[in-house]
Amino acid sequence: MPERIIGFIGLGVMGKSMARRLLKAGYPLFVYTRTKEKASDLLQEGAVWKDSPKEVAEAADIVITMVGYPEDVRAVYLGGEGLIPNGRPGQFFIDMTTSSPALAQRLFAEGKKRGIHLLDAPVSGGDIGAKNGTLAIMVGGEEEAFREMLPVFETLGKRIEHMGGAGSGQHAKLANQIAIASNMVGLCETLVYAKHAGLPMEKALSVISAGAAGSWSLANLAPRILAGDYSPGFFIKHFIKDMKIALEEAEKMGLALPGLALAKRLYEALAERGEENSGTQALIKYWDGSGRE
Repeated sequence: MPERIIGFIGLGVMGKSMARRLLKAGYPLFVYTRTKEKASDLLQEGAVWKDSPKEVAEAADIVITMVGYPEDVRAVYLGGEGLIPNGRPGQFFIDMTTSSPALAQRLFAEGKKRGIHLLDAPVSGGDIGAKNGTLAIMVGGEEEAFREMLPVFETLGKRIEHMGGAGSGQHAKLANQIAIASNMVGLCETLVYAKHAGLPMEKALSVISAGAAGSWSLANLAPRILAGDYSPGFFIKHFIKDMKIALEEAEKMGLALPGLALAKRLYEALAERGEENSGTQALIKYWDGSGRE
């Protein structure tokens, strides 16, 4: 498939690593992001700059988007300079942003009117998974389109599942975020308890990770906490956005999710104290004094 031209929009913490993997796999790559400087290293490596989503749509056969918020997705796809108004029949547009299931369904419907294939394909695995090509990818949309795009997904991820129709990928990602939210609260409480009990922290982390409490977050984010590394593999501000969407969807279903609601309140407290651009592991600051009044 590398003969197909890919456009990539959104070169943040994860998007840039994902775009780089496509470039190294041999795909001709056109890129756009709101701040051109973020693309400078990719341009040196062979990517080609475009000045707008419209120009990306005109140049590429497949366009992948990895932006911040549902309103960004809406603008990139439906604005006058957006992808769908400037797309053509037979193209594939893949939104890998964590966004609204309802918006994913709307984009699918708008694309279908123009003969464009739309897939919602949010990911999990953080900056590590993006760099290593080991992301979990949850895909919604038509199965035929999913199968045709599978080689692209396999460049980016390790566990790739077609979840159903349009919006299903987003619902699966929201379920993923619900699990992570409560897990992060438990992880931080674990470390706080172990520290106050006077345990040797590295040993405690090692033995707990090897047992039933083991998780991706414990293995990958707890060591960052112990090292005082709060750089973002995933921004707190984006995680709050994801939790907000999940709670809104749960309300539509008549579901109460108290664990998720608690995690959202804790993260919002940190964001109000200036931690919105820290990684999600910075939740520990709620307890250690630097994130409290």
